[in-house]
Amino acid sequence: MPKERRKIIIVDDIMFHLLSIKERLKENYVVFPAQTTDMLFYHLSKVEPEMILMDINMPNNDGFKTIEMLKADDRYSKIPVIFLTGQKDKESYSRAMSLGAADYLMKPVTDAELVECIEYHLNPDSPSAMRPVILAVDDNPSILKSVNFFLREKYNVSTLPNPEKLRELLTMITPDLFILDCNMPVLNGFDLVPIIRGYPQHQETPIIFLTGEGTMDNFSVAMTLGASDFLVKPIDENKLREKADLHLKDFVMRRRLSRIAHSQTL
Repeated sequence: MPKERRKIIIVDDIMFHLLSIKERLKENYVVFPAQTTDMLFYHLSKVEPEMILMDINMPNNDGFKTIEMLKADDRYSKIPVIFLTGQKDKESYSRAMSLGAADYLMKPVTDAELVECIEYHLNPDSPSAMRPVILAVDDNPSILKSVNFFLREKYNVSTLPNPEKLRELLTMITPDLFILDCNMPVLNGFDLVPIIRGYPQHQETPIIFLTGEGTMDNFSVAMTLGASDFLVKPIDENKLREKADLHLKDFVMRRRLSRIAHSQTL
């Protein structure tokens, strides 16, 4: 039996854009085009979409006003909204995310990038989805097992019990977040931070210390080295998830803003 295709509403006032995106997505999704906010809410009264793709610059109600309307209505507030727009300024990006957008894609976007983004928010376990990568380094296998168990539903988690192997591992993966223990043999967590920051791609990658030695001295050293957070064992799974979500979202936002700034200088 063929898998039922997910339903997506696309909102854009330019019909050519609507038809183009519908054509690009029709093999994987059932697409409902809407040229106006009124048409969007008409579709919402008839179908239950899994996602809304929306432009920002539109007459009458723009994308910002429209997402405010969606988030204020309990019937639609949980539907992920991805902005697909030509707006490449930091202010638009920041405003979109603060209003509750799930993501922000800048036109032009390739078919692969578009599907990858959609799949990440609709189905994180899909092989088409690019999930953030977390690397946990701890010499205690039970701690690594717990971290993996608590975070694997949403993220790709790699674990490393031997900190001496960090450089070797970083030739194979590019983590979006590091979780480090403080007290480990040969190389402790503090020793690993300069190694991590020595890679150009990891100069701003968030680092969370997860340690059983929650002293003020350790906290001070961690923050001085540029750690993003400091959690004390035993692991509180809700707090760990909360911190991982927070710092990964912030890191992705800063990375996007950097790319936007770069595009404006070209």
